[in-house]
Amino acid sequence: MSGASDLVEALDEWAQSPVGQALGEVRDHIRRRAPLLLGIGVLTFILTFPLTADLVSLLIAPERLPDGVRIIITTPIEFLMLQVRLAANAALVLMLFVLLLDLARKGARQHLVEVAPHLQEVRERLSLGVLLLSLVSAGVLAVGGLAYATYGLVPLLLDYLTTDAQAVGLSTDWRLMAYVGFLIRLHLAAVVGFQAPLVTMLVLRSGALTREALVGQRRQVWFGCVVVGAFVSPPDPLSLFLVAVPVVLLFELGLFADRLFRRPT
Repeated sequence: MSGASDLVEALDEWAQSPVGQALGEVRDHIRRRAPLLLGIGVLTFILTFPLTADLVSLLIAPERLPDGVRIIITTPIEFLMLQVRLAANAALVLMLFVLLLDLARKGARQHLVEVAPHLQEVRERLSLGVLLLSLVSAGVLAVGGLAYATYGLVPLLLDYLTTDAQAVGLSTDWRLMAYVGFLIRLHLAAVVGFQAPLVTMLVLRSGALTREALVGQRRQVWFGCVVVGAFVSPPDPLSLFLVAVPVVLLFELGLFADRLFRRPT
């Protein structure tokens, strides 16, 4: 009993700490926003579900498959479950995006007085034009990431994996669910990874880190790119290499672009 009471006491102390209170406020805020978030999720699911069949058809088009590969389903409802999963993932992503924006707005409004000097400094560094240019750049980089995945990363990996399996006499019949999940993870990894130069420049221009500090932590950033690549790419060394190396190169490109366009002080 003493152990249980000690645990309850420790939990009570943690709940009264600043971190515990902040998490409690976030929990209460999410509860208040739950109906709105649920409505957004349901509406997104309804709107995206009819589009999932076209997406699957595009991904399994014969011209996108290596020679000798067949896409099969192993259960009668596998295609339906895949559609449900794709629509649910789209709804979840939009719900999380709306929630993060709402929490950021709430936090900024609550702590505006404390961070006003810093916000003013950031506002001076990042003008409206810079932010609009950043949004356009993010879209361009996302398209570049999709192109890299579609025409470089995915065909190379599929050919490698297919040839490797066929070389030892294995049949290359791939499950629909696993194949589509594999492609989506690779495309998502490329889209996220290609934002590296934009993130690098925004971090430097906002003053969050100095150029000297970021350059001094170059090896840690490289390691972070590898770790992120391991999380978002399929679990094989070649995928990790093909995802992480471009991110590292794009990070270096961001440093070069910042030095090239930085105004002399």
